[in-house]
Amino acid sequence: MDFSSSLLTGLSEASPADMSKPDPTGSERRRFHRFDFEARVRLYSGTRQWETELLDISLKGLLLRRPEDWEGAKGDSYRVEIRLEGHVVISMSVTVAHAAFDRVGFLCERIDMDSFVHLKRLVELNLGDPSLLTRELSQLG
Repeated sequence: MDFSSSLLTGLSEASPADMSKPDPTGSERRRFHRFDFEARVRLYSGTRQWETELLDISLKGLLLRRPEDWEGAKGDSYRVEIRLEGHVVISMSVTVAHAAFDRVGFLCERIDMDSFVHLKRLVELNLGDPSLLTRELSQLG
C-alpha cells in the first residue's frame, strides 16, 4: 500500500537550505525536527546501488554520507532503504534536495504505510514529547 499523496505532499515544500543548515538568525524555519541517527542505508537508482550511512533523519527527509562513486544531482530520484535493528527496513522514494562533497540531502516523496509507521515511531522516540510529534504530523498535510 502506498502512503503518499495527501499526507506526504508537504514534504517537498522546504528548500534545500532548510535541510542543510540552521538559520543563522537563530529563528528556526524548519517545520520538522531532525535528529542524528546511525544506520546502514542502501541507495538505489535503476540498476545502480550504493551502501552508505545515515547521518540524520526527519519525517520529511534524510541526510546521507555521500557514496564515493555517486554522481547524482539535485532533483534526481532514488529509492532508499534504511536498515534498523531487528530486521526493520524503512523504504522510501526520495529526490536529491542538495549535495555536497561528503553528504547528500534527500526529500521523502513517497513512503509505504509500514515504513511510515516505523519512521513515525523512530521520530517519536527521539522527540520525547508526544505534542511535538502531533505538531509535526499535522504539518504533513
